[in-house]
Amino acid sequence: MGTDLSPRGREIVAAAADLLEGEGAQALSMRRIAERLGMRAPSLYRHFPDKRSIEAALVSQGFRDLAARFAQASGDGDPAAAIAREYRAFAHARPHLYRLMTTRPLDRGALAPGVEDAAAAHVVRAFGGDADLARAAWAFAHGMTILEIDGRFPPGADLDAAWRRGIEALRP
Repeated sequence: MGTDLSPRGREIVAAAADLLEGEGAQALSMRRIAERLGMRAPSLYRHFPDKRSIEAALVSQGFRDLAARFAQASGDGDPAAAIAREYRAFAHARPHLYRLMTTRPLDRGALAPGVEDAAAAHVVRAFGGDADLARAAWAFAHGMTILEIDGRFPPGADLDAAWRRGIEALRP
């Protein structure tokens, strides 16, 4: 799903995003999305063939949002650290979207063209153009983020220090 959604399509995605962040991915259903909009579920199928296509539109929007955050962070004097901060902030602000984007296989063919690459390009540049190092940094950031969101670190753990050390260890 590209940015070429109809106004009603954008409303559907916005309602799905609200439902997702309010109640989690398990709450996403065509019926619940339609209820949010005061319409019947069959009407949604004129805009989206199924729930997975709405999820793909949500994930595409998530990548667009990350790319915008990363673009701004790239101008920082320390782009690797700034991008890591933005990644962490995004995940904490929208944990259910973050999970939808990162905790199951990604159907790249269903995404708006180029959205994943647009976000990734900033990360690769921040890590000296080394795509493998950028993937390692993403894996570190994802692991830290998901463990943090899940409350898996012991009380009193200095997570800011752990983030700084991790990014420093991966610095090009």
